[in-house]
Amino acid sequence: MNKNKIESSRLILRLIKTSDLDSIHELLSLPETDKYNALGIPKNSLETKSLIEPWVTENELSEINNYTFAIETIQNNQFIGLFGLKLGNKKYNRGEIWYKIHSDFWNNGYATESLKAIINFGFNTLNLHRIEAGCAVDNISSVKVLEKVGMIREGRGRLMLPLKSGWSDNYQYSILDTDERKN
Repeated sequence: MNKNKIESSRLILRLIKTSDLDSIHELLSLPETDKYNALGIPKNSLETKSLIEPWVTENELSEINNYTFAIETIQNNQFIGLFGLKLGNKKYNRGEIWYKIHSDFWNNGYATESLKAIINFGFNTLNLHRIEAGCAVDNISSVKVLEKVGMIREGRGRLMLPLKSGWSDNYQYSILDTDERKN
């Protein structure tokens, strides 16, 4: 596994490029993928471009602290989503993940497969000690994905997420390098 591309049985996670703009804009513009996300829907592709330019720049550094991957199917290289891994202070040796899957590809196990690949990358390649994630308490699909891979719910933050529907509580999850990982 290298730091630019991660492969699983059905997916390739590769660092995003500027040429991904149209696919990323479409993904971020879907109301169903924005429901539990505090980012908001971009007004136009220029706003999306200004959002992803720092991600692309970060991905080009020799030492990346904020990985942003495009998720593609191996079968036909179709863009199906984004996956992020932001590394924290080196002393604490941890990272925080986020993901967004295009709604046309929900309920196919792609989020779970991507998350397993990122966890393996984080522990085996980056030698992290801890990987964290948060999700809105009503986002039952993400709760299932996080728990399916062995992440442990550690707590609940009250009214942390500014969603379109109003402030939402947030579940905090983590998995440690010493925890059992589910295949």
